[in-house]
This record gives sequence, structure tokens and C-alpha cells, in this order.
Amino acid sequence: MKPAGRAVVTACALALGGCSYIPFMSDDAKKPMPLAEIKATVTPKVAWSASVGKSGDYRFMPRLEGNRVFAAAADGTVTLLDAENGSVVSRLDAKRKLSSGAGGQGELVIVGTVKGEVVALDLSGKEKWVTSVGGEVLAPVTVAGTTGVVRTADGRIFALNLADGKRRWVYQRPTPALLLRAETAVVATTANVVAGYPGGKLIALDMDDGKLTWEVTVSLPSGSTELERVADVAGLPLIDGGRICAGAFQGKIACFDIQSGNTVWTRDISTAANLAVDDKSVYLTDDQDNVHALSRESGASSWKQDKLLRRRLTAPVVVDGKVVVGDSLGFLHVLAKDDGAIIGRLSLGSGAVNAIVPANSGILVQTAGGTVSFVRF
Repeated sequence: MKPAGRAVVTACALALGGCSYIPFMSDDAKKPMPLAEIKATVTPKVAWSASVGKSGDYRFMPRLEGNRVFAAAADGTVTLLDAENGSVVSRLDAKRKLSSGAGGQGELVIVGTVKGEVVALDLSGKEKWVTSVGGEVLAPVTVAGTTGVVRTADGRIFALNLADGKRRWVYQRPTPALLLRAETAVVATTANVVAGYPGGKLIALDMDDGKLTWEVTVSLPSGSTELERVADVAGLPLIDGGRICAGAFQGKIACFDIQSGNTVWTRDISTAANLAVDDKSVYLTDDQDNVHALSRESGASSWKQDKLLRRRLTAPVVVDGKVVVGDSLGFLHVLAKDDGAIIGRLSLGSGAVNAIVPANSGILVQTAGGTVSFVRF
């Protein structure tokens, strides 16, 4: 898998022998749109930067908890940083090649490996437990209460006891011939696990036993070929008060009432990235790297920024009244919330931007080249 700035990278053809990966996005052969001059009204600056190790063929997201930042690297290293100044507190060694960022909570650091293991370390680097889930773990574990929820690349969801790693339950469902290979995580609470699935489905599972509690359709697959019918909900579902929203690749964006499951609104936009929200809008990057703002209430388009095409954008984040995306050439782009104009730009110069995490009046950015930076505006 090539490092990229958005979730969709390849499609996975499922067979008896496992997954074989084939190029999927026709944009791969096209050059990113050159950057035009902008009228900058915001000047993003790197407050601190630290080396944490390269991502290799995977994308890693930093985890912020209190005054600590946890950042994983492909070689098995997990670096703990001081969130105030970026100084290295310690480096842990999982002694395995990693495929996911560092999840966990408190004194527990949990990572996924390329061989389908979930490994828990304490803050001294001591291995607490190892659990095999039989498939690549591309997204950080999601923690809710005493349970860690892990999703494998083939769509299975495991609930693990945080104390010892023992399996509480596993959920799986039939998969189509092709599915997107993406860092697809889940939303977990002490009551439910919410996840997107191929075929445009969004589901909720009971946290206690993993049984399906509800299912809605974000978008129905369409097209005459299997590639055209890929309609996976690959981005992280967004819970917004009493609503839940999600987007499907080659499909739609949709918001539903959580209690009734009724559709609140839909829009015909294809995305495989996480959504972001504020008090007025839902923000997203589509599969052509346009950035959209949609009305939170109706789904109507507020604006569309089309000057960053084919730059493999990250999912947007909203921070300090601004919308921020990163790209595969190491740039951050700051957009105005009211009209989507690009009002600031910063080159990090360390490979593709893997992920952006809002943090204390700024953002944490991890790059494929192996740095974590804290950026202020």
C-alpha cells in the first residue's frame, strides 16, 4: 500500500488465500494540481517537531491524552512525547512490525501488527498481553470503558478485555468480492459500537455481546461492474447529538436519527474519509480531493473548494474557527469556514501528511517521513 493523504488507496480482492491488492484510483497516474498563490490571512507555524520513525506502507495517527502524545512507527517503535514542547519522554519497542497507530488509555499503549496481532504495552515498554486477530489492524484500537475494540482489514470487529486481551466477542459478516483497503476504525461507547461496512451499510453492535442492534443504508451500490459497485462506508461515522452521519465511497453522504434510524438528509458525494462537524456545517473531502461544507441541518452545499485536486487530502479537521486539511506532498492548507477560501498554507517537508489531530488551540500532524509536529495558527 502506498502512503497517501486520504483513506482510499487500493481495493482488496478477497479470495480463499486471503487478500490481493490491486490499484483502484485512476487519479494515481495524474499529477497533483499545482498550488496557486493565495491571499494569506493566517500563518500556521510549527511550535515543535519530533522524530518518531517512518510510516512505511502504512498510515499512523498520533494519540493525544492529557499532556502526552503517543506516536507509532512501522519499525515497532512507539514514542511518547511531552505535548507542551515535543521532548521525547520515552521510546517503547513492540518488537514487531506495526500497521496501526497507538491506541489505548492511561498507562496502556495498544498497537496492531502486520501479522494480525494486537499488542499491549505499559509505559515502561513491558509487554502486558498479545492477542491474535488473524488480520491486519490498520486503525488504532478504540477504547470504551474496560473494552478495546479492534477492526481488521477484512472487516471483522473484535472486543477485547483491556486487562488481559482476552476476546469478549467477534462480529463478522459476508464481504463482497472487492472492498476498500482503508484505515477504517469504529465509534465505541460503553453501550454500542458503530461501524461502516461495504455495500453502503452503517451498523450498531451491542457492546456487551456484539449482537447487531440496528442497520441503516447510507448508499446502495450501483454500476455494471464490481469495481463500480464498491460502495464502502470507510470513514469514521460521526455522532452529532441525536444524529449519526457517514459517507460511502462512490455513493452518498447521509445523516440519520439515532433513535428511529430515519434518514434526515442525503447528498450525492463520494468519500472514504472521516467527516468533521461544527455548529453549522459538516465538512468532508471527496474522492477527487474537493473539500465540501454542507449544512448540518439540511445537507445543502455551503461551499466547495476545488483548488486542491489530486493532492490526496486528509480528512478535514475544524480548529479555532478554521478548516484544515493535509496533502500527500507534505502541505497543510487552512480554509475559511464561511466560504472555503484557502487562507493559509504550511509545508512540513517530511513526506505525506498521514493524519491531523486537533490539540489545544492547534493541531498535531504525523507525516509519512517520520515526524510529529504541533502547529499553531
